[in-house]
Amino acid sequence: MARIWYAYVGGNPQEPSSWFRATVKPSCVTGSNLCAIYAYSGDINPAPFSINSSNYISNALISSVPQPSIPATKKYIYLKN
Repeated sequence: MARIWYAYVGGNPQEPSSWFRATVKPSCVTGSNLCAIYAYSGDINPAPFSINSSNYISNALISSVPQPSIPATKKYIYLKN
């Protein structure tokens, strides 16, 4: 299953309906607001997020740091100002 970029469109970030499939990689990376998630296509609609994706969303909101926050790893949650 491939990963796909989804843009945050507002609402409850833990709900798949708050995300819209993007056709391009986002230009945002850091900030204090959710911007995008790089998730498996089945993670968004109609299925709920995986536990890892949910944890990354929560950690990004708490820390304002793209997730995962481990240096030199691919980021799955991007933020913006």
